Amino acid sequence: MTLAGPAAGAILIVIYTLMMAGGDGITKFIAGRYEAPQLFAISALIVLALSLAVEKWRKGEIRTAVTTTCRWAMALRSLLTVLASVAFFQAFRVLPMAEIFLFLAMVPVIAAVMSGPGLGETVRPAAWTALLIGVGGMLCLFPGGVSSITAGHLWAAIAVLSGTASLVSARYISRREKNSLAQVFFPNAVLFVAMACFLPLVWVPMQASDLGWILLYSFLAFAGRWIIVLAFGLLPAYVATPLMNLQFVWMVAIGFVAFGEVPEAGTVIGVLLVICSSLWLVRDEMLPGKAATT
Repeated sequence: MTLAGPAAGAILIVIYTLMMAGGDGITKFIAGRYEAPQLFAISALIVLALSLAVEKWRKGEIRTAVTTTCRWAMALRSLLTVLASVAFFQAFRVLPMAEIFLFLAMVPVIAAVMSGPGLGETVRPAAWTALLIGVGGMLCLFPGGVSSITAGHLWAAIAVLSGTASLVSARYISRREKNSLAQVFFPNAVLFVAMACFLPLVWVPMQASDLGWILLYSFLAFAGRWIIVLAFGLLPAYVATPLMNLQFVWMVAIGFVAFGEVPEAGTVIGVLLVICSSLWLVRDEMLPGKAATT
């Protein structure tokens, strides 16, 4: 029996969450051995090559992959991508993977709020409610108050804010041009140039196995972006969003098997609250007449 439509979309979402969790696990592994420029200079270069190869295969040329009509917006998205990449790298160095997911799960909520000033959209009351629920979940990480906040948590916060702003920029660009592959090419081009500038200062010889991990990370990063595009073409967003929370399961499993991490009760409670905040947005998305109020 051939799967199609929503069923295929759901399977793609599951594959996407597993690939992203796998990429996060590789980031945490590499972060314990090398500096950020060494990972991102190599991986960005590989993603650039894959982007050009795919464009050559699809259209017989590579020109469309390296052109954009939204230069300033693309530049902003690229810079935000660099900041988010480095910040997540630093966070993965010191935080358990389950705690990182708590920050990642806030992305759709923060994006709903950022869409107001960034895209000129009306911020629905549900977005503010979801944000408050999500913040409540985040506070579960810090039972001891402000003194419980570490540098890793600050890096994760910077990563989520800059990463979400990059996604809002992507929506802005997508409304004005259809060249989606450019949004893969340019951020990785800027990431490569930025990291290459620092690479001579931090380079250490790599084992072949570690290079293999970076190759796998690059493939997961590139393929994941394409899979999520296909999935959202087959599955409504209000169905896809809850399924994406499966990434927490994969991250906990990878954290336990690869790094011996067991999430604390406060982390699990916080994650559940943040997931509830996302589901609140999903519920609002499904309400009749929602489009008329936004």
